[in-house]
Amino acid sequence: MRFSGLIVGLGNPGRKYVKTRHNFGFQVVDLFLSQKERYGPGVVKKKLKSLDLELYAWDDEDKKQSWLILKPLTYMNNSGVAVSKIMRKFFLSPDKVLVLHDELDLPLGRLKFKFGGGLAGHNGLRSIARYLGSREFARLRLGIGRPEPGGDIAGYVLSDFHPGEQDVWLKVVEKAVLALDIYCQHGFEYAQQIVNSWKIN
Repeated sequence: MRFSGLIVGLGNPGRKYVKTRHNFGFQVVDLFLSQKERYGPGVVKKKLKSLDLELYAWDDEDKKQSWLILKPLTYMNNSGVAVSKIMRKFFLSPDKVLVLHDELDLPLGRLKFKFGGGLAGHNGLRSIARYLGSREFARLRLGIGRPEPGGDIAGYVLSDFHPGEQDVWLKVVEKAVLALDIYCQHGFEYAQQIVNSWKIN
């Protein structure tokens, strides 16, 4: 079967990371899969589960398309291992990949599509670019903002959203699922035009 593309949610496996900023990609993919399983359209099938990844296929029967949805379980810094493995297995090129990730350079409440370009110091993106030998893949950047000046970046991204942020965080997860629907139905350029202007508060 030919797949329309690969959607990758980035995060770290394990309960202690579930609600952290660095797991924004996992959070969106989990809700996306849950909604498709409950309400459709289409059918979600588990394709593969191993120590290093979880892989699902979403068959959108309305659009007659099939998408692969991946959660790398290799920890963030080695995300490229699982991504490259699935790309080789299903003969996908980098331009068919969309990566969902947390973004320090956007405030919480903003999400933006981007294609190629810099990696903004994100270790998950660095790993993917290294294993693919290319930066030419799409991203959905999920803003988390930055810690106070002088704050510890590593500690910040691995911390939970604090109580004052949680309403916006949950709204962003829901809107990001809608952004994925727009991307799958209408393509990258249209999704970028629509989604990049959204502000959630």
